[in-house]
Amino acid sequence: MARKRQPPPSPLALMQGAAPGTMRAHMGAYLESMQVKGYTEQSVESRGPVLHYFALWCEERGITRAQEVTRPILQRYQRWLFYYRKKNGQPLGMKTQHTRINDVALFFRWLTRQNHLLYNPASELELPRKEKRLPKAILSVEEVEKVLARPDLADPLGVRDRAIMEVLYSMGMRRKELVGLTVFDLDHARQTVMIRLGKGKKDRLIPIGERALLWLEKYVTEVRPKLVVEPDEGVVFLSGEGEPLDRRYLSHLVSSYVDAANIGKEGSCHLFRHTMATLMLEGGADTRFIQQMLGHESLESTQIYTQVSIRKLHDTYRATHPAAKLARRADRGREDAGSEAEVDRAEILAQLDAEAEEDGEGA
Repeated sequence: MARKRQPPPSPLALMQGAAPGTMRAHMGAYLESMQVKGYTEQSVESRGPVLHYFALWCEERGITRAQEVTRPILQRYQRWLFYYRKKNGQPLGMKTQHTRINDVALFFRWLTRQNHLLYNPASELELPRKEKRLPKAILSVEEVEKVLARPDLADPLGVRDRAIMEVLYSMGMRRKELVGLTVFDLDHARQTVMIRLGKGKKDRLIPIGERALLWLEKYVTEVRPKLVVEPDEGVVFLSGEGEPLDRRYLSHLVSSYVDAANIGKEGSCHLFRHTMATLMLEGGADTRFIQQMLGHESLESTQIYTQVSIRKLHDTYRATHPAAKLARRADRGREDAGSEAEVDRAEILAQLDAEAEEDGEGA
């Protein structure tokens, strides 16, 4: 059943050359409407291939127009996804199956609202249940230190790499957020960093640990001036050629240091994100503060939380994150948060794991 497929075209290329009124033409118009409505580039780019695969599956069965798609056909596609096997013989994860069916359902909902269809064949479609898995790997404080010690500090790029991993560990920011960080987002006096246009195009202000701030200052003052190429757009982390770092390169870079540390675990940028959240939870941090640090809008098991002040968030961060201060005092006694906190903790970790898959990284 599994067969080699060509890489999917870019989202808007779906409608280029497509006959008017065909499903591919509608898909292109749908993706264009997402861009007009302000959806992130990542959202559009991730939905495009999903629609392409569905269109290809339909075309192999002689279906080229959306009007020809019925609920039984969508159910047949759902079964096909369930039995599909990848090159390694493994099935698609339930979350992947859910995403592919859900994105197709959203497309048909748009078609119906735009009056291209009289009824929505996906309206009564039952989506696959998503798994709630915990992260595959989380680092201990000792393992983090082994990874952080791997860069060659005699090499300017080694200083950059150390600063990158210190920031990832200290703040748990997403890969996309780190590559987009600018020098104007850093507030050394308040020990905070403004993350602009995070997931959902939302800004958030979060604290940074003292050690990470020192490494960041060392890189910005000693190394970055040697890398920057005019005109300087202010991006913090630059390649050896003075260009902003590519996300895939960043993942490979961090992964290589994790492997070199020989700790028996694999992972990349999201591994530090998982680790930061877990260590703060184990340190007694309230889930509201973890939520704001990570930039999660809500958790399935909790109500929408009110916005937490940066001062209170900073206090909680310094009290619970091992890297928040250069020398931490002995842990204070902590009361058991109870079963409700354990549920929130599991939700946070499960959401992080799902987020890693969406971002194209493993654990």
